[in-house]
Amino acid sequence: MKRSIASMDIYSSPEDIRLDERQISEELGVSRTPVREAMSILEQEGFVRSAPRRGVFVVRKTKAEIIEMIHAWAALESMAARLAATRAKPADIRRLKALFDAVEDAPAEHLSEYSDANIRFHQAIISLGDCALIERLSENLFIHVRAIRAVSIRQGDRLERSMAEHDAILAALLARDADRAQILVRDHALGLAAHVDRHGLLR
Repeated sequence: MKRSIASMDIYSSPEDIRLDERQISEELGVSRTPVREAMSILEQEGFVRSAPRRGVFVVRKTKAEIIEMIHAWAALESMAARLAATRAKPADIRRLKALFDAVEDAPAEHLSEYSDANIRFHQAIISLGDCALIERLSENLFIHVRAIRAVSIRQGDRLERSMAEHDAILAALLARDADRAQILVRDHALGLAAHVDRHGLLR
């Protein structure tokens, strides 16, 4: 259920996203009892909220909360990038570039594909850092950071900035420049926070 929530575009519409307990139980092939138990855990973790007589809804964070989450993500991902610069195999780093090959010529015409590649890029940096604790800490943050990246890439000059910054990050990783990779990844995330603050994407 958490993976399902992570794949949703939580902030692409102002409408609340309601979770259908019966539908979920049917899709998972289980009774409604474990679904209720899972929803209770997800509510304790802050991913869903229950409304009396209305149902269970996916939580949307406020703009201030999202910016705080991006700041925390910046710290985690930048350290992962620093570790990746010394630990990751060159072939694995080059595969980061390959994520964008299909949309490189006309990314603006393939925003959905670019957005998906962008999200995989940041997940890969976390993974290449080869630090299990960073991966665990970033997992819950990523549900919201992923959703806001999917929205922001379509606004202003975020696409062009994203492409240029990704290229610089890749160059630093390939050069095994841990200091530069850390700074560039941190600043890339902080740029997203500034974008959210400026555009007011969230209610």
